[in-house]
Formats: sequence, C-alpha cells, structure tokens
Amino acid sequence: MRYFLQLSFKGTGYHGWQEQSNSPDTIQEICNNALSKVLNHPVKLAGAGRTDTGVHAEQFFAHFDSPMKNLAEEKKKWLYKFNSTTPFSIAFQDILKVKPDAHARFDAIARTYRYDIYTRKNPFLYTNALFYPYPLDISAMNKACATLKQYRDFSSFKKTQSNNKTDYCIIKSAHWEMQGDKLSFTITADRFLRNMVRAIVGTMLNVGTGKYSHADFCKIVEGKNRSHAGASVAACGLYLASIEYPPEIFMP
Repeated sequence: MRYFLQLSFKGTGYHGWQEQSNSPDTIQEICNNALSKVLNHPVKLAGAGRTDTGVHAEQFFAHFDSPMKNLAEEKKKWLYKFNSTTPFSIAFQDILKVKPDAHARFDAIARTYRYDIYTRKNPFLYTNALFYPYPLDISAMNKACATLKQYRDFSSFKKTQSNNKTDYCIIKSAHWEMQGDKLSFTITADRFLRNMVRAIVGTMLNVGTGKYSHADFCKIVEGKNRSHAGASVAACGLYLASIEYPPEIFMP
C-alpha cells in the first residue's frame, strides 16, 4: 500500500526537510527512523518538497510504501505510535491511502506559503517570525502583490546558481494582512523556486519602506536578475501553510 503522511514541524534547529549525508538534523531522517522503528520495516519517505534550514511547515505531506494494509483504517493508533517516537517539534497529523503511483511532490497542484512578521518586540516569537519594527505602506505592498500575479518568470527571486528546469510559476494569489502587531504575507502558486518567497518578501519590504517605487518593483521582476532584488528575509518567519492535491489520487 502507498500512503500519504500528513505532518507539521517547527524548523528551528533543523537543517530543513531533505536528508543530507553531512547532517543528521533533518526532518526526513528523523521521520524515516521513527516510522521504520514503529512499523518494523525500512521506511524511506518522499517529501512534497524541500524546506530550507529553519523553515516551518504547518502542513507537509510525504509518501511511503508499506506491506501493512490497516494504517489508514487504524490511524489513531498508528499516529499515536509515530508521535511517541519523535520530538515535540514534529507532529504526525494524518495517514491517507493513495493510489500506487501517487507522489507527494509531483502530484501537488498548488502550495501556499505564509511569512510572519511582528512589529513589537516579543520574546516568545523570535524563532517563529521576523521582528521588523519599521513603518510600512501596506497598500503599496499589496499593489505589488497584484502586479506580481501578472508575471510568470521569477528568475529575479530564485536562489543564485540554482538549477531549475524552468523559472516559470503561476501565482494564484498573494496579499499582505495586518492583525494587531502581526503582519503576514500569504502566497499561493502552482510551484515555487528555491528561496523565492523569502526574496519576494525582502523586496516587498523595500517597497513598503519607500526604498523601491512600484515602477522599481516591476523593473526588478522584468529584469530577471537576482542581484537587483531585495535581500532574502530570515527563515524563521516562513511557513509552508498548505498543499493541494487532485482528489482522484486518494483512495476511500
């Protein structure tokens, strides 16, 4: 049977999701070891994508194969066992049966990221959001969001020297919202380039402070040159909020 495993994690202290030969502190390796121990057979999770060091996930999916056929039917029991073998920074949320060829990464049709900023110093948030106490023009930043959806090539925001087959993405929605002392940027697209969200946020903060005009922002996107965009913001404020899949890959 092939299963999708839904989980969430706080990325602080981890070197991202992807297992690495030179670092044992990855979400994937910890989860592989936990499931292998509980199920009593080797488990190699295939994740929905990579997350960078320090990035969090409210909803993440990974698939794996198992000869055990009752994991989804008895998910309460198995989730309890899985969660008993991982630290509190990693939580398994659901087990779903999927078709044999379903893939957590390649079958995803949309992903949503959120970046959180807090404007007043708070000792409980410094590993969960970016502290940014400077005045911002939120309407100018949302104007940039509306313009962003008109573009397809986001080379200006990709990690330098990254090897992408294509730099094209379709942004479905993007907006900034202020609630009290918390400012959040939410963006949904069919796919994202590595470091893309953090680079967009850094560039839009420059729009909000008046360093970049709206015309400047458009030129940055159209220029397709990473060195012209703003600096990437810290990983601590970035969350993979949700992933969308076509319903037909799931089994009853």
